[in-house]
Amino acid sequence: MEFTHTMANTRTLGNGALPVREYTNVDHVWLAAEPFMRTRMNDVHLPMTLLYAELILDTIPEADELVTRVAAMLHDVGWSRVDESKILEEGFRSDNFLTSDIRVQHEIFGCDIAREILPGCGFDDEFITKVTDIIDGHDTRPVSHSIEDSIVRDADRLWRFHPTGLGFSAEWFGKPPQWVLGDLTGRVMGEMITPAGIAMAEAELSQSIKIFRLDIL
Repeated sequence: MEFTHTMANTRTLGNGALPVREYTNVDHVWLAAEPFMRTRMNDVHLPMTLLYAELILDTIPEADELVTRVAAMLHDVGWSRVDESKILEEGFRSDNFLTSDIRVQHEIFGCDIAREILPGCGFDDEFITKVTDIIDGHDTRPVSHSIEDSIVRDADRLWRFHPTGLGFSAEWFGKPPQWVLGDLTGRVMGEMITPAGIAMAEAELSQSIKIFRLDIL
């Protein structure tokens, strides 16, 4: 499988790229969010999502970096309040997993958690509303409402192209890596929005194919 963008020409996590801009320190948000990050491996997914968001933000300076980054950090914390026994069966393995009740619930709970913890982190109501507007529907809403929303959506999906996310996806969906590859090249790639996000998706996937020998298995 050939892609326009590869590790040789695209800055992404897979080849060790880190953000180059100076971003606002959000360590206090991490500390506030930590109690809600263990469910569904979000203590792995959320830090990776933030880094992908920052790499995209490097290419889109007009976007609000703080709104984007805080939304990326908190977009999936709502999984901590749903019934864990239903996450895999309804959130990944059902016929309507993308619009399942459990996914709607995690978005609602994510907004609730953001409203609970962000005032204590020094953010006002206007800022919090911008963040929750992104969290609300980030999985189930078919369209993006803003450039910040688009960056978070791309960052959320990008980890699935990385070997770490591809491996977790195979486990969660109960499918072999080859099935995940088909889902990524079809549905998920078609959902990518930003040029930087698309380039990174191609580069990460080209590397994952090599690592998992998906060209022959």
